[in-house]
Amino acid sequence: MIKALITGGAGFLGFALGGHLHDRGAEVHLLDDFSRGSRDPALERFATRPRARVLTGDLRDPASLASLDRDYTHVYHMAAIIGVANVLQRPDAVLRENVAMHSHALDFAHSQARLQRFLFPSTSEVYAGTLRYFDLAIPTPESVPLAITDLSEARTSYMLSKIYGEAMCHHSGLPFTIIRPHNVYGPRMGLQHVVPELMQRAYRAETGGVLQVFSVDHTRTFCYVDDAVELTRRLTEAPAGLGGTFNVGTATRELTIREVAETILRVVGKPLTILPGPTTAGSPSRRAPDMTHAVEASGFAPAIEFEDGIRRTFDWYRREVFDAATAPGAVRPGGGA
Repeated sequence: MIKALITGGAGFLGFALGGHLHDRGAEVHLLDDFSRGSRDPALERFATRPRARVLTGDLRDPASLASLDRDYTHVYHMAAIIGVANVLQRPDAVLRENVAMHSHALDFAHSQARLQRFLFPSTSEVYAGTLRYFDLAIPTPESVPLAITDLSEARTSYMLSKIYGEAMCHHSGLPFTIIRPHNVYGPRMGLQHVVPELMQRAYRAETGGVLQVFSVDHTRTFCYVDDAVELTRRLTEAPAGLGGTFNVGTATRELTIREVAETILRVVGKPLTILPGPTTAGSPSRRAPDMTHAVEASGFAPAIEFEDGIRRTFDWYRREVFDAATAPGAVRPGGGA
C-alpha cells in the first residue's frame, strides 16, 4: 500500500492530491505550516478519515521533520512560497526559503526505508526566459532549453528557485518525478487566481453592470484539478514517469481571457458587460503545454471540458465561500499550491 507524505498539504494542489490518493486506498499524511493553506472545513473533514493525518510543521526547519515516520513510499513536496505578492515583495525569501525547504525535503526522502518516488512540482514559469529571449514553441514541450530572465527582476526569483529545484532532483540520487503545472484551477484554490477572482466579482456584481477583465486577448489552456491530480498520480506510480519531467495541463484549444470571462458569466448567470482592462505586466500573451510526453508516460489524457470544470468550481465557491462569507465562523479556503 502507498503511504504518502504531502508537504504543503493544506494548499490547493497538495490537498486535492491527498484526497485523490486517499480515495484510491493510500495512507496519506498532510504536512503544512498553515502560513498560506487553511484549516478549513474540508481539511478538518479529511483529518477524520481512516488512514489520514494532518500534521503541523515548518519545512524551513529540518527539526520539524524529526518526529515524522520513516516508512513513506511516496514524498510529494508541494510546499513552496508562491503568489505574485510574495514574488514581488519578498524575492529574497522566495529564493532562499524555497531552496531550503526543497533541500530539507530531499534529505527527508533519503531517510525513508522504502521510498518509491519523490515528486517535485516545478512551474510553467520556467519557460518565461525562453519565451522572452528566444523562439519558444507553443504548445511547449518539456524538452525546450530553459533560459532565465534578468536576475535583478523580482519575478525571476520564483522561476529560478524552481529551475534550481529541478536540478537538485536530477542530482539527488532519488527516484524522482518532476511536473510543470499549467493553469490548473478548481475548488479551494483561494481567490487570488483568475478563475475564482472573476467568479467572485461576477457573483457580487449588480445585474446589468460591468466586469473589468485584464489581458483579455491573452490565451491559456486550463486544466481542471481532478484531471491534474489524476495525471500526477499516474506519473508518480508509472515506471515511465521515473526520472522524467512532465507538463501537467491540457492540450485543448487555447482560450482568451475574454472567453474565460464569458464562460464564467454564463455559469454564474449574470448578464454583465465585459470591460477590457490593461494588460497585466509580466504576463505572457500565450501559454499552452505540449502534453504528448505526459500522456504517453501516464496513459491518461485530461478530458474535463472547461465549462464543466467552471461549473463544478463555481458550485463549490458559491456553497463554501460566497454564500458562507457572512456566516459565523466562516473560514478562508486553502490558497497554497
